[in-house]
Amino acid sequence: MNILQQVPRNALVWIIICLFALVAPHASRLPLWILALYLVAVIWRLQVHRGYWSFPTRLAKVAMVLTGFFGIYISYGSFIGLEPTVGLLLIAFALKLMELSHRKDAYVLLFLGYFICITEFLFSQSLLVALYALVSITLVTAALVAIHRPGEQEFKVGTLCVASVMLMQAMPLMIVLFFLFPRFGPLWTVPIKSHTAKTGMSDFMKPGDVASLSQSADVAFRAKFDGDIPVKSALYWRGLVFSRIEQGAWSALGLYDLPANQRRPEEIITDGEPMRYSIIMEPTQQKWLYGLKYARSDTPGVMQTVDFLLSSFVAVEAEYMYTVTSRANVAVDEVLSKWRRKTETQLPPIGNAKTRKLALDLKAKAGSDEAFISLVLDMFGREPYVYTLRPDVLSEQDSIDEFLFQSKRGFCEHYASAFVFMMRAAGLPARVVAGYQGGEINPINKTVIVHQFDAHAWAEVWLASRGWVRVDPTAAVSPQRIEFGLEEAMESEGSFLSTALLSPLRYRSIPLLNTLRLRYDALTYQWQTWIVGFDNERQFDLLRSFFGETTAKAFAIVLLGSLAFVLLAVAISLFVGRETHPQSQLEKQYRLFSMRLARLGIIRDPGETPSLFAQRAAKALPDYAEPLCQITRLYNQLAYGDAQSSAGNAAENLQQFVRMISRFRPKTRHAKL
Repeated sequence: MNILQQVPRNALVWIIICLFALVAPHASRLPLWILALYLVAVIWRLQVHRGYWSFPTRLAKVAMVLTGFFGIYISYGSFIGLEPTVGLLLIAFALKLMELSHRKDAYVLLFLGYFICITEFLFSQSLLVALYALVSITLVTAALVAIHRPGEQEFKVGTLCVASVMLMQAMPLMIVLFFLFPRFGPLWTVPIKSHTAKTGMSDFMKPGDVASLSQSADVAFRAKFDGDIPVKSALYWRGLVFSRIEQGAWSALGLYDLPANQRRPEEIITDGEPMRYSIIMEPTQQKWLYGLKYARSDTPGVMQTVDFLLSSFVAVEAEYMYTVTSRANVAVDEVLSKWRRKTETQLPPIGNAKTRKLALDLKAKAGSDEAFISLVLDMFGREPYVYTLRPDVLSEQDSIDEFLFQSKRGFCEHYASAFVFMMRAAGLPARVVAGYQGGEINPINKTVIVHQFDAHAWAEVWLASRGWVRVDPTAAVSPQRIEFGLEEAMESEGSFLSTALLSPLRYRSIPLLNTLRLRYDALTYQWQTWIVGFDNERQFDLLRSFFGETTAKAFAIVLLGSLAFVLLAVAISLFVGRETHPQSQLEKQYRLFSMRLARLGIIRDPGETPSLFAQRAAKALPDYAEPLCQITRLYNQLAYGDAQSSAGNAAENLQQFVRMISRFRPKTRHAKL
């Protein structure tokens, strides 16, 4: 095989490094057998390089491809979806390495590697993922540089430096394209991440669900208020309303569970200035969004449901930014329909008999709905109920009886569920609301960071002339949870993030680590706001701030002008006053010698040795055969001779060479053209 078509050893090493760098961010979501395939592919290709094994036969390659398809189907149950598609792409990358023999194969492999770099953004667009993708692209570019250096057998770290310089040169053009290139809608639909675990609240709740979620330190969303941040005890982020209870589990009503005339929220008269804030939500693979009481949004794609909640038209598959206005003092549903009253007071026909009797007794003693609520809350605060992340396991049918009269240990969903059950047993419309409560205020950029462990459940009770009123029975049992957060509430129990030993939130007491964590979170917020959230609307706002009202013609002029400016600067840097390899005095003189012959039509061919060039020039200029021979002999001695033997008279020979070139001025009439 021609050496120019071979894959140099240096390039092979860089390709193998790329192989592992590209599969690493996908490793947690891939079946183990795909990772094993990567190890087999690397071992096989190294053995081929060492001459111990041969390349796979055509039959073997067909068998491996079919096995890959079969394995994907067994692992994911389908070929449709983002995860199986990316899995097939990664399998193709590994199998292509096993048959890598020519440079053209390497080109296909590396261009596929660039595409695999992009696939990680389909799962996450976080700052760390972007930085890792930049490293991966640099490694792939380094392998591409090494491919263009045939015969380079030793591993060269300098190849990475060349790739880094190339990417730095492309950075200005990338910045211009990011900010100015028109943002079109997607040309195709990306398959949903159907096999990725869902994060956050579910559309049903049973005792223990929120407690398990509160062991996670992941960020649920970040909120930025236009004005002052409300106190933590007022931050109740509503996400779901559970109006139906069946077999001990609460669930939300679907759109088609509602009567046709109640599927739209009623208009409510409001006054005063609302709270304005923006939320950047992490992927949940769900449609519901979060906001404070009576939330409304003018973000395209966000709608308001009948229970005054926010929802997206499509599942949240990536970081999602939306703006919200809320009014905390608005009375919601002051008039309750018959259907709604029946739904919000309905209980299973049997089960939890003790709780039903207790509710009726307290209601008879109270005399009013407000007094009845106070009696139930007083009971939670007076009797030895415990707020804990380690509640007892309860039975399905009489779970509330067991909780109220036996274990008396529970998390927020236990208290909210028992409270709503007692309200309904006494004839009061009530429902469970799930979402998040509180959040951590970042003093660096004044954002509210809401983590998964801030997940919370509380109750809403309908009262005449007041509408739906929030009641949080957890506050009666553990006021610290509402005022200060889960960490302070669980301090004595020691169960806060007990399973997340590596979470930085466990070490907030160390000032340096906590400061670094908050600064990184502030940087993440800026990344999500200005990079991930930079859509066509923000693009036009940016252009208007610089150029005023922007038309299509002005937009095109700005884009093309910016590209021309950047490319002109790159061209000037490449062609004006730059020499990639500085020439020595010897090379400069020999170049002058070649130019004088070129004026006579005797041009040195690429790759032609000085001796062959001199022989050809002597045939064309027989009168100058002797000086041509002398110049070439001295040049070979200075350029390729033994450095140690000629070190003593090298300077003298160079001066002689300069004099010979100076005297060598052949004339056209002597040439045999």
